[in-house]
Amino acid sequence: MKKLIVKIFTSEIFWLSIILVLGFGVRLYKINNPIADWHSWRQADTASVSKNYFNSGINILYPKYHDVSSIQSGWFNPNGYRFVELPLFNVAHALLAKSFPNLSFEVWGRLTAIFCAEVSMVVLYFLGRRFLGKWGGVLSAFFFAFIPYNIYFTRVILPEPLTTVVALSALLAFVYFIDTDNLVYFFVSGVLMSIAMLLKPYIGFFLVPMIYLMLDKYGVEGIMKNSKMIVLGFIFLDIILIPLLLWKVWMNQFAAGIPFVEWAFNGDKIRFRPAFWRWIFVERLGKLILATWGLPLFVIGASWVKKNKYFVQAFLFGAFLYVSIVATANVRHDYYQIFIIPAISLACAAGSLYLIKGYNLNKTISRSLLVFSVILMLVFGFYQIKDFYNINHPELIRAGQAVNKLTPKNAWIVAPYNGDTAFLYQTNRWGWPAVDSSFEKLIERGADYYVSVNLGDTDTKYVTEHFKVLEQTSEYLVADLHQVIKPLREVAK
Repeated sequence: MKKLIVKIFTSEIFWLSIILVLGFGVRLYKINNPIADWHSWRQADTASVSKNYFNSGINILYPKYHDVSSIQSGWFNPNGYRFVELPLFNVAHALLAKSFPNLSFEVWGRLTAIFCAEVSMVVLYFLGRRFLGKWGGVLSAFFFAFIPYNIYFTRVILPEPLTTVVALSALLAFVYFIDTDNLVYFFVSGVLMSIAMLLKPYIGFFLVPMIYLMLDKYGVEGIMKNSKMIVLGFIFLDIILIPLLLWKVWMNQFAAGIPFVEWAFNGDKIRFRPAFWRWIFVERLGKLILATWGLPLFVIGASWVKKNKYFVQAFLFGAFLYVSIVATANVRHDYYQIFIIPAISLACAAGSLYLIKGYNLNKTISRSLLVFSVILMLVFGFYQIKDFYNINHPELIRAGQAVNKLTPKNAWIVAPYNGDTAFLYQTNRWGWPAVDSSFEKLIERGADYYVSVNLGDTDTKYVTEHFKVLEQTSEYLVADLHQVIKPLREVAK
């Protein structure tokens, strides 16, 4: 019995199972939240596409959401087209919600992301095991599972968790190809990477560690002299790029449904300016993700090379290329760093192993430092993100409930909230998240009702003067745009 207990507690599979169970459990925190927490605007956009699939049937070539305004693309979008990523996350979300209606639609959206995170933990375990040893695999899965930043951002209704697990799986399949020369793994890796790129082209930085693996095994000269490898390289690129190009050609037919994306790369010219380094490395990596106390583990892991294998460093270099190329978006929005968490987890695992082994260090001190650092990283990391779970504007939900009560299901709503679609989503109606033209033009385009939680702004005052108010409280008002009580005047926008 003693030997059996020792065998269990020294088994990495046992600890991986514990990580998976606890990793799932911590992600259930506030899972019933309405879509009104942190980054609710982006979650609402994603959930809106899923809800249209849920209500109207799935057509993967025509993703639609509730926003018909010109805010995202500059064009009036009466069909509500939403061409951002291939909507595979939305398909999975809608199918799960349809198949198991005992849970709410929003809960299924979060569970879809959590399922992706659970598989990511397993894949990261195998990657860490391959390059850092079996306990390196367990530690990699541990950091991915319990970094508080990643806990929150792998239980949100966003396509990023699905993109991450598909790209990680592509990378693992490529590792197996390098190890075995089995072309099945090669083609599986290419197909998975193609899907990941269709979800989010930014994920292309996962190709950097793949390129490193090729160079490490064959060398530049070996690849150039091997015609088979050159042909395989072109085939791999074709598998990845051709579907992406075909998708781009298809979506370009629907210009009104394609949001502006140019700003994301370096729209405000911030790349490599002092503010860039502060936001990415101090505010995001240092404070938000690693909560300061995880930085020693990360730095040690990033600088420790095990057996002259630079896989972790290549992965981190790819992550650096990503945050540098997509500079403005990474500075402005913290959810863009979701993709670099696997590389950070591997680095923290490597740093932890270094301290456990105590190379040129007192093992008691190094291991105590490790435990102390990890505990404080998790505690203060949660402190950094705990407010992300808050519902700071419950009046949006109550106003949405009023719209559901007072208006027909097919009504189009003007729900201004600075272009934030989270408010419009709460109404469960199609419409506008901002007043993007005159009210005469909005009515001409199909607007039926106006709802506002900002009772003192200019547009709301204009509505109360010219249209019949159906319901008004201290938090919101709902007005009927077809019941005019005072002649309209054209308001320039």
